[in-house]
Amino acid sequence: MLSMIAITGVSAVLGFSAASARAEPPIRTLLITGHNNHNWQYTSRLHEDTLEATGRFDVDVTDTPETTLADAKALAKYQLFVLDYNDSHQAKRWGADAEKNFIAAVNGGVGVAAIHSADNAFKGWTDFEKMLGLMWRDGTGHGKFHNFDVIFTDTTHPITQGLAPFTNHPDELYHKLVNSQNAKFHLLAQAMSAKDTGGTGNNEPMAFTLEFGKGRVFATPLGHVWVGDDATKASIVDPNFKILICRGAEWAATGKVTLPATWYDSTTTYNSISEQEKADGWKLAFDGKTTNGWRGFKKDKFPEVGWIVKEGMLIHEAGKGGGDIVTSEQYGNFEFACDWKVAKGANSGIIYRATEDHTYPWETGMECQILDDANHADGKKPQTRAGTLYDLIPCAFDVSRPAGEWNHARVVVKGTQVQHWLNGFKVVDTDLAGEDYKKAHAASKWPGMPNFGKRPKGHIALQDHGDEVQFRNVKIKKLD
Repeated sequence: MLSMIAITGVSAVLGFSAASARAEPPIRTLLITGHNNHNWQYTSRLHEDTLEATGRFDVDVTDTPETTLADAKALAKYQLFVLDYNDSHQAKRWGADAEKNFIAAVNGGVGVAAIHSADNAFKGWTDFEKMLGLMWRDGTGHGKFHNFDVIFTDTTHPITQGLAPFTNHPDELYHKLVNSQNAKFHLLAQAMSAKDTGGTGNNEPMAFTLEFGKGRVFATPLGHVWVGDDATKASIVDPNFKILICRGAEWAATGKVTLPATWYDSTTTYNSISEQEKADGWKLAFDGKTTNGWRGFKKDKFPEVGWIVKEGMLIHEAGKGGGDIVTSEQYGNFEFACDWKVAKGANSGIIYRATEDHTYPWETGMECQILDDANHADGKKPQTRAGTLYDLIPCAFDVSRPAGEWNHARVVVKGTQVQHWLNGFKVVDTDLAGEDYKKAHAASKWPGMPNFGKRPKGHIALQDHGDEVQFRNVKIKKLD
């Protein structure tokens, strides 16, 4: 699990509260990923966050199912498998022991939630095809990514009962899925595959359930996110998609649904430090209530306008000014972590080792970019997307989340070694003294600033770029 994930608010929707969610023991869940012709690095960690945000699931993620599933004893603790894995692009079976254990677990009652292209895996593995029922096989296809309505065909099933109309959903719409093993399934939802979008002109299944031995299976071909395609990231942040996945997963694991019919985040605690984090040397850099520990860049106090503390978040208000803010303390070797969320088209940054002997923090400090990649011009350039070492080192993985979604960032700096982590993945790993960095620097905007990236220590700054940006769970750990 990502230890720093936490979401604001105590809500009650349709009589359901965060407290009642936790009255039920959490469902021990294994999310199986690590190989997919889609953007699994993005989808897997966002699915993890989505499930855990309900308070109903305790999720472990495996990127190496061939190893994890081979340990039958370790699998015994799980009630649910979530599939975000396929091998259509490059055959990669799990191995005899792992596959035997997986089938035995589901046959014995472990639930399965299969998302999108999980149905395009393991051609010829008969038990897997029986388990998922409708598969992507020869003749299956899809039209263009577009917005469409999902129609519930059974509104009395525990998964779909009470759900609002699932309209205008942005996604890819699979057609002509193949039931190669004649598996018996129960249809929950369908969508019209319109011919003018490249479809069949027929209604196609969008959600259904099956049984496999004692195991319950929920499957949906929804949830398409393609590598390098920001527009498709919207498919799995749609609240209607989130609640369908979570209710389907809960039903698969338990045979009942206690989650509400409206999506919301139920976790109530953030801006806190666990006992383990304390032991590891972490401290809060923002307490969620005050601006203690922060001030304006080259100022004696915190800005009176532009930056506010609201509902446990440190927020820069769009167009209100205020300027960049910095930590009161300077840091040389450190880890800095935070959650950040931007408005549509917004830009900001985490600037580190910044000194106050120049006009701006970025004249000395390096920047971990904060950005709405889909709606800002910088999102079109690999070296300036969210998570990059700004204008220098691009991200190794495309895991930034759309405007309105929380991203989990971590910056690790020790000597000349710099790492940026975003949403669970190390996206930048560079040595400031190395040849690759020197070449990137020479090709960037920074050669005209002789002190850029040269300071052994400095302040950590949060950038006012004129846009709305929110921060929480802001933490610091010294590595000196």
